[in-house]
Amino acid sequence: MTGFVQYGSEKIMYNILFVDRKSLGITVYPNRNVEVKAPLNTTLDKIQKKVKKRASWILKQQDYFLSFEPRITNRKFVSGETHYYLGRQYQLKVINSDINKVKYTGRFIEIYVTERGNVKEQLQQWYREKAEIWLKKLADKHIERFKKYNAEPKKVELKRMENRWGSCSSKGRILLNPDLIKAPKACIEYVIIHELCHLVFRDHTTEFFNLQTHEMPDWQKWKMKLETLLA
Repeated sequence: MTGFVQYGSEKIMYNILFVDRKSLGITVYPNRNVEVKAPLNTTLDKIQKKVKKRASWILKQQDYFLSFEPRITNRKFVSGETHYYLGRQYQLKVINSDINKVKYTGRFIEIYVTERGNVKEQLQQWYREKAEIWLKKLADKHIERFKKYNAEPKKVELKRMENRWGSCSSKGRILLNPDLIKAPKACIEYVIIHELCHLVFRDHTTEFFNLQTHEMPDWQKWKMKLETLLA
């Protein structure tokens, strides 16, 4: 069952799930869907009033997840175009060659490409290889720190995600978007710490943010940097 409330110019849609519980709870998921879990005998009017009362909080949560999404930028993958690597911009230099390879020189990212080669695919593969090294190295560092909370992921994997920088499943599997390799190391660490905190607290509660702040006091700075850098 679904419902909605109008809050100013915003329309908040929500799904209702009637369960055997004493109190009414509202959850905002990373895909920005809103779920209301209500006791079996709760009236629809009471649910709507509760959602409207929490509307400001719901919108803030939805905005939080929205700002956490990677930004899609159209690229042409031609010489002179700039691309990020670990937070810094580098010019592409596309070079016709009899082999396909990518070379990082410190000033340029050189892409040697054959007649049948694909510049975009080669660059993405190079990013992936660098992400395998850097993201897992940084993850291992913070996983070791989180052992004091008896929190250790079952697995850390790289996965391209259209709408997420990272995720943590209920079974303790952490996924990191390889495109993070374009961001500064502190931004990468912020995402890793964020997901590790979910091993301790599943939802974005006060306790969750207190833990995140304890482990990375300046996390808001790096979250904002991540939101704006890759536009």
